[in-house]
Amino acid sequence: MKAILLNGHGGTELMTYGEAPDPVAGAGEVVVDIHAASINGADPKVRRGNGIYKLTKFPHILGRDFSGLVSEVGPGVTDLKVGDAVFGVLAQGVEGTYAEKVAVQADLVALKPASLSHAEAAALGLISITAIAGIETSAQLRAGQTILVQGAAGGVAGFAVQLAKYLGATVIATASAGNHDYVRGLGADKVIDYNKEDFTAIGPICDVVYDTVGGADVRARSYKVLKPGGKLVWISPGEGPQRPDVETIKPDAKRGRAPLERMKELLAAGAVKVPTIVEYKLADAAEAHRVSEGRHLQGKLVLVVR
Repeated sequence: MKAILLNGHGGTELMTYGEAPDPVAGAGEVVVDIHAASINGADPKVRRGNGIYKLTKFPHILGRDFSGLVSEVGPGVTDLKVGDAVFGVLAQGVEGTYAEKVAVQADLVALKPASLSHAEAAALGLISITAIAGIETSAQLRAGQTILVQGAAGGVAGFAVQLAKYLGATVIATASAGNHDYVRGLGADKVIDYNKEDFTAIGPICDVVYDTVGGADVRARSYKVLKPGGKLVWISPGEGPQRPDVETIKPDAKRGRAPLERMKELLAAGAVKVPTIVEYKLADAAEAHRVSEGRHLQGKLVLVVR
């Protein structure tokens, strides 16, 4: 099969378009012929070998979420069949979707809604699991509460804005000026230009901060807008002392069929919509990485494989 092979840690020049062995479905697994795969913010960090993302074996195939057709069913799988259109996210710590095929545990995938293209389904996989874990499971956001979403034009944060609004919260968001209309369209009640405005000027009015940006400065200032007893939920790490009268939470975004089915419920209810998608061919994954590292993207980057 064709795949993007990472041949070492470093720049995008280490990503090459080449051949890799076809996977085989083991017990409890299916092989999916990938039609589209999503690029996530962690992917360039893995490529560079930052911190916890350091690899020990190369070549390595990046990628975590995907959409495609089941082409092989392993022993013990009874709820999926060859030809099913599915989407999903690989298990924590497992990668390999920048490729034409992937073997994956059957209970990590869900049937793709007919209303979604493969690119749209791939774009929603990991961002929906991450946002649902942060907003519903960890923050337990309720109607009438106020939430600040940091970096709201991104994939996870954009889904979080929509989910928070659907749950009945007042949503404040940070985004660069060019993304304000987009973020308002997702449901944000107030959007702050983080390049020109100090978001702490809103004062300690928030029950929840959802931080997808990270860094010491953003983290330290995020505490300033929380009420006593509030929650700071983060997916991007930040340094510095924590505030003792608020709860700081790193969500456990467990991969599986259940959160994917929850996303499908939200989609059917009109609570969320597909993010803006920019498509690249699989062979152009290196260029997509360069765009991802610019960190000013609306929505999601998706690799079209077939």
